[in-house]
Amino acid sequence: MTLSFTLMGIFGYLKRTALLLSALLLFFSGIVTDGNNENRAANAKTVVYVFPIRDDIAKPSFRIMQEAFREATRINADYILIHLNTYGGLVNIADSMRTRIINTPIPVICFIDNQAISAGALIAIACDSIYMRSGGNIGAATVVDQTGAAVPDKYQSFMRSTMRATAESHGKDTIINGNDTIIQWHRDPHIAEAMVDPRIAVEGIDDSTKVLTFTAEEAIRNGYCEGLAGSIPEVLQKAGITGYELVTYKPSGVDKIIGFLLSTVVQGILIMVMIGGIYFELQSPGIGFPLILALTAALLYFAPLYLEGLAEHWEVLLFIAGVALVILEIFAFPGFGVAGISGIILIVMGLTLSLVDNVAFHFEGAEAMSQLARALFTVVVSVFLSFAMAILGTKRFATSRAMSGLSLDAVQDHREGYISIDARQKEKIGKTGIAHTILRPSGIIEIDGELFDAKAEIGYIEKGEKVRVVRDEAGQLYVVKA
Repeated sequence: MTLSFTLMGIFGYLKRTALLLSALLLFFSGIVTDGNNENRAANAKTVVYVFPIRDDIAKPSFRIMQEAFREATRINADYILIHLNTYGGLVNIADSMRTRIINTPIPVICFIDNQAISAGALIAIACDSIYMRSGGNIGAATVVDQTGAAVPDKYQSFMRSTMRATAESHGKDTIINGNDTIIQWHRDPHIAEAMVDPRIAVEGIDDSTKVLTFTAEEAIRNGYCEGLAGSIPEVLQKAGITGYELVTYKPSGVDKIIGFLLSTVVQGILIMVMIGGIYFELQSPGIGFPLILALTAALLYFAPLYLEGLAEHWEVLLFIAGVALVILEIFAFPGFGVAGISGIILIVMGLTLSLVDNVAFHFEGAEAMSQLARALFTVVVSVFLSFAMAILGTKRFATSRAMSGLSLDAVQDHREGYISIDARQKEKIGKTGIAHTILRPSGIIEIDGELFDAKAEIGYIEKGEKVRVVRDEAGQLYVVKA
């Protein structure tokens, strides 16, 4: 009994001691952890992700922005800074970009490093704050076609509402002064509309005869710019961001390859290679190097256009159908007929329509036809140059010194015994024989125990009938009934 109580006391003492040590350990570890957290907090830097936009707003712009914003989210960036300098571009793409900016949970700062015109103004206004370089401009957002002419009002109406909604997304303050309630927008939607439509007047700012465009100073006075800055560090300083780390977006290898393949010169060369390959394949039927080269060029032509959203499924299918018809012409219907002509027409249509943004077909007449005509001109010129170079290149290549060892250029002189027909045929003129087969009108005749190809001069000659050779022309015996 005494031993039992003694053991229980020892175990109780050890238990209390263990609990006390655990509590002390947790206490001191908490102090150390808090100290480490404070040190990390003290050493942590504000991450600012810099995304430059320096080109016209086009289909690749939105894809690249998506990649940049995903990377900013992945690295837990505190701010995204758009380094903007553009004269505009496609309105539908700019609308997608501004929607992405508005919906991102990361604060977005815009540094207008010179110009934010047209679609660029829409992107800038979507940002949480705007800083401009002295001498910069923002505005002039009227929707125009590629000739610079304003498109119909229904498209201007869309742009007005989009600009207005973008300005309204930054919110407003309700100020009550006595019996008066004043709504003060952070970005005045009426000003945003005036950047699109010259008919909209803004009292004290715009007289409604011109589209509104702000200088940097005017933008500051009217709430469309938070301040002047000459560099990114100055922007961050004026935004009150200190102890920051800049992470700049860098295009991936795929982006560089896509950008290279989308250049006008490269696209023209790819069209020439496609058409040239098909031309050479038609000259020498069979699956060979020219056809493989043409298909490779087609893949390099359409793949980036499809990835960027320029080429739709049906445009690619038009081209594939055209190639299929040309191949059918080569293998199934030797020559050049309906299948071949239809195939080439579909190929040209596929190449042309893939260069036209499908948004253009929503515009009224002139704009769609203008874009279509320019694309068709590009394709036709490339096709013409391809055929010209193929014909000229074939002649020069075949007669070049480099080909002299590969091509047969020996002359087979008839004086040396080289002949193209059987000389004995001339001796058969005037002789008689028997139709070895039916002549309808061509067949085989037998003369002096020898067989010869022959053709009936008049009508058909039945097998076994006597025939007489009347002439020999271009290696062909002509016969009549004897």
